[in-house]
Amino acid sequence: MKVAVLGAGVVGVASAWYLARAGCEVTVIDRQPGEGLETSFANGGQIAVSHAEPWANPATPFKALSWLGREDAPLLFRLRADPALLCWSLRFLRECLPGRSRRNIRDIVRLADYSRECLRSLRASFAGDVPLEYDHLEKGILHFYTDEGEFRRARHAGSIMREFGCDRRLLSAEECVAIEPALRGCEHALVGGDYTRTDESGDAHIFTRRLAERCRGAGVRFRLGLPVASLCNEGDRISEVVLGDGQRIMADEFVVALGSYSPLLLRSLGVRVPVYPAKGYSATLSLAEGSIAPTVSLTDDGHKLVFSRLGSRLRIAGTAEFSGYDLSANPVRAAALLARTRTLFPGLRETGEPQMWCGLRPVTPSSVPLIGRSRYRNLWLNTGHGTLGWTMSCGSGAALADLVCRRRPAIDFPFLQ
Repeated sequence: MKVAVLGAGVVGVASAWYLARAGCEVTVIDRQPGEGLETSFANGGQIAVSHAEPWANPATPFKALSWLGREDAPLLFRLRADPALLCWSLRFLRECLPGRSRRNIRDIVRLADYSRECLRSLRASFAGDVPLEYDHLEKGILHFYTDEGEFRRARHAGSIMREFGCDRRLLSAEECVAIEPALRGCEHALVGGDYTRTDESGDAHIFTRRLAERCRGAGVRFRLGLPVASLCNEGDRISEVVLGDGQRIMADEFVVALGSYSPLLLRSLGVRVPVYPAKGYSATLSLAEGSIAPTVSLTDDGHKLVFSRLGSRLRIAGTAEFSGYDLSANPVRAAALLARTRTLFPGLRETGEPQMWCGLRPVTPSSVPLIGRSRYRNLWLNTGHGTLGWTMSCGSGAALADLVCRRRPAIDFPFLQ
């Protein structure tokens, strides 16, 4: 069976890997000249089952109102005449209801936990060969809080996650510092935290490139630097994909894993998906010798920032800006990210200038990704992973491969039918 995978980010490459493992003849197509050069390039680096609380939760509408007009707000909606954003926002508000938020936490935990196990199995499968190296650490993820109200609300969300199997252990401020001594510089401001020992961190871009190399070894073809112009259909089936230079590629099955750009391609086929781009920011710091920097991956929930140690680098990423497909960096938001980092870690020492980056996260109103068959019999979706694309990539790819091959996935999840 021939399968065309559209998208060479971490989700697309993982899909290609598991499809090839299932015996499919796979071609991956992407407009970029290499793998993982968009959303997967410089994200927060976390494999975070513990980050399962969706953006749409009962507290978010009130927070969003309090953040209006603040350029450095963790969540920034730019008021603009955008029907897609208006429609998405109305669905987002519905997902903020307590019952829906609880259901979405359940679904996110299930997929994220399954994906983490798939990643570990994948890593183990290469242990006797050339190891799959991507600056990964298995030190868990520590969420810390500097606001009592935020900590109280997080305890409630954490209790729901524990019901569904995510072990977020509550900690005092002193216990947070014991796990990550680099927090000692801001110990006076900490009110508590929670810790998930089984979570991990690593460089998603390096992982994507390394896995793409293994894909090539398994026979996967990559057609890079070629934008997808359109998909052609014959009745209820897709017949071919047309590339920007006019080339046509035929396949038996087609997988759309284009992240935030998935809706733009699909709408020409009459397929509407509730995915909207949320711009995130990151900074990568090269650490000087003697720098007091975290080695445990951290989440600063109040400011919506994550910190991951990637070898001799520190990656800081987070915030969300809803401003369409604009990739320009807002200097106020970038400066706020660095200022918070230096406040938390006064012992940080850097070499060179921070490497700043912006990327578009493909977010659904519920934060639950879209995985499964579209209205066309041979057109499959693997998109809408939001901030957890790296976390969910292997599990999403494995489940998608099962669906394409008409097998039942090993996970209970609301797949598209």
